[in-house]
Amino acid sequence: MTSGEKRLAERLEEKLEDDYLCWYDVSIGEKTRHPDFVIFHPSRGLLVIEVKDWKLTSIQSIDKQSVVLHTDHGIKHELNPLEQARQYMYVITNKLERDPQLIWPNGSLKGKPAFPYGHGVALTNIDRKQFDDHNMENVLPAHLVICKDEMTQSVDAEEFQKRLWDMFPYKFARTLSLPQIDRVRWHMFPEIRIPAQADIFSDNSQKEIEIPDVLRVMDIQQEQLARSLGEGHRVIHGVAGSGKTLILGYRAEHLAKMCQRPILVLCYNKTLAAKLASTMATKGLQNKVNVVNFHAWCVRQLKAYNVGMPPNNTDMDGFFEACIEKVIRSVDQKLIPSAQYDAVLIDEGHDFRAEWLKLVVQMIHPDTNSLLVLYDDAQSIYNGPKKLRFSFSSVGVQAKGRTTILKLNYRNTAEILAVARAFADDLLSTKDTEEDQMPTVQPMSTGRHGPKPLLIKFPKLSAEIEHLAERLINANKTGMPWSQMAVIYRNYGIGKEVSQALNRKGIPFEWQQDKNKKFDLNHESVKIVTMHSSKGLEFPLVCIPAVGTTTKHVEPEEDEARLLYVAMTRATHELVMTYGEDSMITGKMQRAMTTLNFI
Repeated sequence: MTSGEKRLAERLEEKLEDDYLCWYDVSIGEKTRHPDFVIFHPSRGLLVIEVKDWKLTSIQSIDKQSVVLHTDHGIKHELNPLEQARQYMYVITNKLERDPQLIWPNGSLKGKPAFPYGHGVALTNIDRKQFDDHNMENVLPAHLVICKDEMTQSVDAEEFQKRLWDMFPYKFARTLSLPQIDRVRWHMFPEIRIPAQADIFSDNSQKEIEIPDVLRVMDIQQEQLARSLGEGHRVIHGVAGSGKTLILGYRAEHLAKMCQRPILVLCYNKTLAAKLASTMATKGLQNKVNVVNFHAWCVRQLKAYNVGMPPNNTDMDGFFEACIEKVIRSVDQKLIPSAQYDAVLIDEGHDFRAEWLKLVVQMIHPDTNSLLVLYDDAQSIYNGPKKLRFSFSSVGVQAKGRTTILKLNYRNTAEILAVARAFADDLLSTKDTEEDQMPTVQPMSTGRHGPKPLLIKFPKLSAEIEHLAERLINANKTGMPWSQMAVIYRNYGIGKEVSQALNRKGIPFEWQQDKNKKFDLNHESVKIVTMHSSKGLEFPLVCIPAVGTTTKHVEPEEDEARLLYVAMTRATHELVMTYGEDSMITGKMQRAMTTLNFI
């Protein structure tokens, strides 16, 4: 910011109430115009302000279209700032006028935005007396200008606001609803749209395209967080479905436009890594943003720098552990260089061990020092008894004063979240932690409703799977695409029976039986996926067979609870769970379901 822009920003923060939205230097629309400030209020309207730190002595001449300035680099010609602000304003309003829900349906203003809009200029080094004495009103109407002495810290809030709202040519006695405000944001800023909704406006297309009735965008906290993460190390504690991965994608795209070196995005889960990589490829960023799961990244490092691979036998877990240890040693010995990336972004940070984070932090170039870690302790489903609580500072992550908590769950309906929370109450209970550690955050519902989750008992597994297959068929008959359904299972035997049943009934499916096979999440098929691999994914309909089934290796009850919590919270609309006579349904699950009247 220039000093004048900073002063105006401070006044906006101090003098405006909390229901105002202000954007500074944010790209508008497809042609990436950058007005200095856009101010929006549900009843006041939309205002565009350009800020100029000119002094009277620097203005050689000015008319209604242009300005000639004396600068340290010689004579400079610029557009009149009021004309500049006016053009930005019309870029915005021309977009909004294409939405029937944001315009007057009839009357003298038919087709115009259903809220006031205006534009103005802030002259941060010229006071009102100077402005009047030099007859600047001839080219900058006085009511469209706020001067240096009218934006001081001591100025009365009402006087300051009046200066702004005098810039509007008219006023309306109506207030926009929250959905209408989201529509305004959706049109102005394509980058905050939820990815499933493509940018339906294109400067190359003259076709009138119907705008969806419901538009999904980041909420205000998510947008503010994504835009203002800033430099250095940042940590986001977010519950399941709070938009952590959405923010990571926005951040990666933003950094890709600024950074010279590659950007590294790391996950634990291969399926999530493939999904993020596909998103980056869709945006044309695959050459700038490297998305990979942590273990595969370690293998790539060993191959790229020719330091040799450990023996690869049938014990894949042992092989990958050896790869990690060799990468750590090789970095310490300078055989693998540090500071390879301008930024590192870590999804599923809750599944990363301390030594992994310590390694990854060394990969960030000190010129940028850009790190983002996202996690939800309730979804920590790996490493079992080896899990240790550690501070971020102990592994080189400077998190103090740079943490944000996201509590709102947007993915699940209130009914699904209620069951998941009741079931996982112990592992979601808030633990006393320092800011520098990983706290557990209680998820909060946004209030979206849907069918009550089901937990149904059957005499044997084959009957469970038969029932779930029929539910998938019925959902497809009523219009739900196969790609919006998933069967999430605990062990291989269950997955095999599910695949055989779906095959017999002619249901298209993908089963990640081969560990090296990647899902095509857009393929028109039901996804059969393990509880571990489901993390980071979501589907409108989720079926979970054999809840409470036993495994070869007895796992701690808390770890099993975390796994089931992850699986349950993959469902965005409908959740159906089944269990058999021999399933180990815990008293916790029974109480969760019966308390909520879902059995």
